[in-house]
Amino acid sequence: MRGTVFVIFARDREYELRITAGDKPLPTAQEGDAWLSQQFEELGCTPRSLVGKVLALDKVLEVAREAGEKRFAGDIAWAEAYARAVLATLDREAVRVDIAENTVA
Repeated sequence: MRGTVFVIFARDREYELRITAGDKPLPTAQEGDAWLSQQFEELGCTPRSLVGKVLALDKVLEVAREAGEKRFAGDIAWAEAYARAVLATLDREAVRVDIAENTVA
């Protein structure tokens, strides 16, 4: 397995996005970050920092929040692209994005 991204909107509303070893290779960290940056802009996300700097963890959280649960439930291709970008950007095998708790772990 390449990795798993969990996106949690509420206790009983969780999406598990698995990227397996049989899938195409993950993007590079730079490609993943570029995809998240593009989505951040397209979705109209707002930087959390007062100085306007956008950290990778902020992109991961805010893109999921602004995309919303319906997108994760209904657009499998987009959800997979999100998971691939997150795994590549953060260089982790498992990522937990908790919208309700406002955390990425």
